[in-house]
Amino acid sequence: MKDIDFLPEWYKSGRRRQISYRTQCYVLGGMFVVMIVWNFVTSYSTSKANAQVLEMTTRQKQAEKVSAKLIELKKEMNLYHKREGLVEKIDPKINIASVLAELSYLVDERIVLSNIELISEKFTEEEPSLQANVVVRAVQSKFNTKLDLPLGNVRFKVLLAGVAGDAGDVAGLICKLENSPYFSQVVLSFSKNMDMKRESFDYPDEQKRPAPASITGPKGDSGSEGKIQVSKFQISCYLANYLEQ
Repeated sequence: MKDIDFLPEWYKSGRRRQISYRTQCYVLGGMFVVMIVWNFVTSYSTSKANAQVLEMTTRQKQAEKVSAKLIELKKEMNLYHKREGLVEKIDPKINIASVLAELSYLVDERIVLSNIELISEKFTEEEPSLQANVVVRAVQSKFNTKLDLPLGNVRFKVLLAGVAGDAGDVAGLICKLENSPYFSQVVLSFSKNMDMKRESFDYPDEQKRPAPASITGPKGDSGSEGKIQVSKFQISCYLANYLEQ
């Protein structure tokens, strides 16, 4: 038997159109939902990217400030290095107070110093004791109050001038200087006996305070006409604050 279809063709076409419209609506709705979700995802990514860009911009500005501060600090450091070089050049590299204290300890009551000179000298290659390959460095010793003596290219010559009771006192002072760790290369420049007026060494109030024993001769003889015999001398030496290596 053959089935007979009683539905008209226009009805079937309408049903197909409805199904097609419904499918299109479903597809469009799905696309709309996907677009909304995509919009949210894109907005979140954009916001996150903008936040990262803003953070990077802030960090860049901070880095620029730090870089500018670093450049300023480098300039200050270069200026301080230049000043340090100047200070190093003018630094005498000696403790004058300690040197004077040592001299006051070595000079006894029979010696009167009239002049003390500290003369800086350059190290020259012509000196037999300092050849071209000799390195001069500061020496650290127990008697120095400074912990670290700075390096230098100069040495200090000390000239001592004055009068003593006799030549024996001058020789004693030379021995003390040679044994002192402060001085080296002690040389007697000259020494001569001479007569000096006793009044030039007396105290203002002679009745209350006698003349010091340092200007009386070895026997205390004042000589004729109020004169005494003394030994005038000059000694040269070097401060022992360097070492030849």
